[in-house]
Amino acid sequence: MITFLYILYVMVCLFLILVVLLQAGKGGMGAAFGGSSQTVFGSSGAGNFLTRLTVVSAALFMMLSAALTYVSSSGEKSLERASERVRELEEARSGKAKDDKKAEPGKAATPTLPGAQSTPESAPAAPADAPASTSAPAEPAPQDEPKTP
Repeated sequence: MITFLYILYVMVCLFLILVVLLQAGKGGMGAAFGGSSQTVFGSSGAGNFLTRLTVVSAALFMMLSAALTYVSSSGEKSLERASERVRELEEARSGKAKDDKKAEPGKAATPTLPGAQSTPESAPAAPADAPASTSAPAEPAPQDEPKTP
């Protein structure tokens, strides 16, 4: 969408420049560079046609400028909000890493995402009255002795 607006904006800019350059000047300098423009656009001249074309293209140029300004500024605000969230997450991770280093100096702290349950404290505990294991420990299988002839 924004790419389309940029392309349209450049086309309107170029068209506006062209329309302004086509208009005849008020002074006699225009006659020195190619004569009168009244013969190209008819006997009534190009005054009304080019003036209306200039007004329409100028209005379109202003509206596109305002639209592009709004779109680009709203995009910057969302980028600022996203970068603020990332910064908060990084601060939370670095704060937790500092706390982990203070509590257990021998272990390296691993950063986790908020809401992730990776600590043993958050794991559910086994019921106290449940037996630890219902099966007997497995006995090693007897090995065959080598036969000697």
